Amino acid sequence: MDLRFLVNFDQYLGRIGLSGAPSATPQGVATLQAAHRRNIGFENLDAMLQRPIRIDPQSVFDKLVVQGRGGYCFEHNRLFSDALTAVGVRNRPLLARVRLGQPEDAVPPRTHTCLLLLIDGRPWVADAGFGGSDLAPLPLEEGVEVRTADGARHRLRRTGERGTFEGEWLLERAGPASATDGRAAQHGDWQPQYVFDLSDVAPDDLEQANHWASTRAQTRFTTLHVASIPHETGFASMVDRTLTIYGAAHGEGGTRRREIAGPADYADTLRTVFRIDLTEQEAASLPLFC
Repeated sequence: MDLRFLVNFDQYLGRIGLSGAPSATPQGVATLQAAHRRNIGFENLDAMLQRPIRIDPQSVFDKLVVQGRGGYCFEHNRLFSDALTAVGVRNRPLLARVRLGQPEDAVPPRTHTCLLLLIDGRPWVADAGFGGSDLAPLPLEEGVEVRTADGARHRLRRTGERGTFEGEWLLERAGPASATDGRAAQHGDWQPQYVFDLSDVAPDDLEQANHWASTRAQTRFTTLHVASIPHETGFASMVDRTLTIYGAAHGEGGTRRREIAGPADYADTLRTVFRIDLTEQEAASLPLFC
């Protein structure tokens, strides 16, 4: 971890709305991750602006904390990893293949990162950077389930040996499709989110995957403008000009949708809904409005 993070840890806590550092326990990690996810939005807008996405600790801190921007998995989980280290939780990155919204026979690349934690000698998986839906930390155990505030359930299943397509573990979700970023099937039964194994991941592995995800033509992150954030009772997402907000604030299990009018509306929505600070001038420079 970059030691400068320790100096600026209070600034990070302020960004995520916590008055003090949580404990190095499962409850403390869950509190930290929930605060991080509900206060720093997921977004890929630098890729759409053709800006390089840097994932070294200082660049990520400057962007997500100092500048008030959001980011995608490689940025969020870099920052979250440093925060976990600061509160005394050992962790390391994993690489995953996203299965959400993919055909069953697809073999997607390893372009998602999550974190393997060690809490009181027990392995856990945490993820502050999955933009598809809300998640919660999970103990690394066959069949374990947790429920999130939007009413969805998540579980881990061991599906194969290391080195196979399925990897060692599959993360699944069952819950309302409206509490996602639009990639989920409409049924509320179990659906795959991503697969991973426990192989060591080097910094250059993350750099390579980050470069592919942010520059590869005709992929989700280079063709769509994406933002999402969990709320206390639901989930909000914006894909191009369509804003979807799911949660109790719009009736029991209610969903509200509207179309974004223009750059000013887009920048205001990013700020008020997703806690992402992008200027109207930057919004107007997005391919969405050019």
